Amino acid sequence: MARRDRKRSNQGDGGIAKISESNTLWKKLGFTLAFIAIYRVGVYIGVPGVNTEALRSFFQSQTGNIFSTFNIMSGNALERMSVVALGVMPYISASIIFQLLTVMWGPLAQLQKEGESGRRKITQYTRYSTIALAIVQGVMISYGFLSQTTGSAEPIVDASRGIGWIMLSTLTLTAGAAFVMWLGEQITDRGVGNGISLIIFASIIAALPSALMNTFQQSGQSDMQLAQLLMIGAIVIIVTAGVVFMEQAARQIRIEYAKRQVGNKLYGVQSSHLPMRINAAGVIPPIFASSLMQFPITAGAFMPEGALKDFISTQFLGGGWLYNLLYGVMVIFFAFFYVQITFKPDDIAENLRKQGGFVPGIRPGAKTAEFLHKISYRLTCLGSIYLAVICILPIILMNRINIPFYFGGTSLLIVVGVALDTFRQIEAQRQSVKYESFLNAKKKTRSRGRS
Repeated sequence: MARRDRKRSNQGDGGIAKISESNTLWKKLGFTLAFIAIYRVGVYIGVPGVNTEALRSFFQSQTGNIFSTFNIMSGNALERMSVVALGVMPYISASIIFQLLTVMWGPLAQLQKEGESGRRKITQYTRYSTIALAIVQGVMISYGFLSQTTGSAEPIVDASRGIGWIMLSTLTLTAGAAFVMWLGEQITDRGVGNGISLIIFASIIAALPSALMNTFQQSGQSDMQLAQLLMIGAIVIIVTAGVVFMEQAARQIRIEYAKRQVGNKLYGVQSSHLPMRINAAGVIPPIFASSLMQFPITAGAFMPEGALKDFISTQFLGGGWLYNLLYGVMVIFFAFFYVQITFKPDDIAENLRKQGGFVPGIRPGAKTAEFLHKISYRLTCLGSIYLAVICILPIILMNRINIPFYFGGTSLLIVVGVALDTFRQIEAQRQSVKYESFLNAKKKTRSRGRS
């Protein structure tokens, strides 16, 4: 009878643990979806004084170049001149600046070493810089739209509004950027996944149906045949499968632990694996590179007519060789930079040595750190080249065979990478809840056994 009672008690504890696990995850998922929905509502709230029809006509004339890609990544918020048109780009740009300064500037590096308090100060500085960058970008976009007209000479904004409208628009866009930054941080802290990445993910997915519709409409008006459309679809499927494979690919480093005694028990040689992903940086390098490339593109789109505007339009808006070169170099640079600041071979080697672990054939300590650094360097070389090719190849194909629809490269990589990373975090949280509930059930069983 006592055994049956214990068994029922344990089953009851397990049921409660499963319900608790389910409730916790569903609350986080619900919180994440609710905040993304709030962001999407903001996309449809426009800045006062903008002729939305003229603005939509202007963006339709930009179809097929890199400028339209940023509109897709903003979830069509830019073509609506909504309050959240700047999106997360100011926050990402500020994060890039402070991550670089943390490595190169002594005071910030010292703050980073102070632990949680230092990181909080750096986060606060990043927020202030986000507001400053949002003001700069807001002034540039507002001034550009004030002087911009469509092909039919219809003004996007009434020129008589002048400086007053620029100040109002800049203030609105800056407030929207700050609000999006807050939404992203709240999703990261209280939801599931990285909030900033999920906002970009939601924007791309939201813009996908209209982009597909435009593709089919324009293909019907052009000489594109059904065979070419099928070929494009096959390329998208193959590239997507390749991205999924590369995002999950990793080298497993075998780790062995020597015999050790815990209490009265002697444990023999145990082995495990240290996974080292080919693309350890994930979607961070393309996002960082895209945010930086936005500055010359935004400035060039609203410059007065001249040689400089023509050069930027040809090389940047048109996806010329200079844009591809700079974009590829920045993707490779940020891939190495991000891996360098996140992967610490010395710390891993020291922790393995303290735990009695070692890589077979490699001495513990400095030799292990050197071995891990060499493996990380080789994997990052392969991963950064893969990222650069995935981001640049669709631009080249678009220019070569005149594809009217741009969904590939950075957009595809962000969608696949964020989806995989979010699923990993959901699974990790499920396992964490199960582990905690198992320990709690075990403690309750022991306390009942003693009583």
